[in-house]
Amino acid sequence: MNKKQALISLEQLIPKKLLNQLQYFHYRLISWWILHWGSHPLKCSQKSAMVFSPHQDDETFGCGGMIAQKREEGIPVAVTFLTDGRGSHGADCQIQNQMIQIRQQESLTALDILGVNSADIHFLNYPDGSLTTLNFPAQEEIIKQISTLLKRYQPGEVYVPHRKDCHQDHEATYKLVKQAIEQSQIKTELLQYPIWVFWRSPLFILLKLQDIAAAYRLSVTSVRLKKQKAITAYSSQVQMLPDGFIEQFLNSEEIFFK
Repeated sequence: MNKKQALISLEQLIPKKLLNQLQYFHYRLISWWILHWGSHPLKCSQKSAMVFSPHQDDETFGCGGMIAQKREEGIPVAVTFLTDGRGSHGADCQIQNQMIQIRQQESLTALDILGVNSADIHFLNYPDGSLTTLNFPAQEEIIKQISTLLKRYQPGEVYVPHRKDCHQDHEATYKLVKQAIEQSQIKTELLQYPIWVFWRSPLFILLKLQDIAAAYRLSVTSVRLKKQKAITAYSSQVQMLPDGFIEQFLNSEEIFFK
């Protein structure tokens, strides 16, 4: 049994309410440490950006402030969703089909608030939860699709979920985009945004000091209200998340890792 499997087994033994409280405390501890001691200041650059999001909402939670800042300054930002997000409300096929449409519309609304042009929003529509189980041809195809988009936009910065984000689609997105960058041979800066890593990745077990040492903080004070409004556009998702989870994305600073 590896460390992740052991953690999953432990989570099954702890009452949900207690587990949620522990995870909330863990997030507060790590984020406070990073914001006050363990990170470097980051300025919003003039480079164009491309955000790769495993599901419809990750881009706004993790990068909404950065996106809004760049768009207010007229800097190009494109967003690509890898999965269709169907799995957020269970396994019922009819509900899943409805969620695909709902989440896509929510993402268009949220990104409109943040200032992203609809022509620069792309949906690859792979099944939610499938990115780690794609067969070889499908894996090659998605890498090719991402590579084509990278060549088209030539972004100066690429944003992906953290490589240890404790969600299979999130970690797979990091790996797939990294392979696509190598395949496309473009020159860009890769930045990782945390979604679940502070919530579920125990300090010193999965999240190491060397991981935290690569942290940067970006002030998003000027667009904080715009980001909050974009988050509320994901009404189907906000109601499903653990108590206190969204709080980490309402700060005046966003955290990224290089």
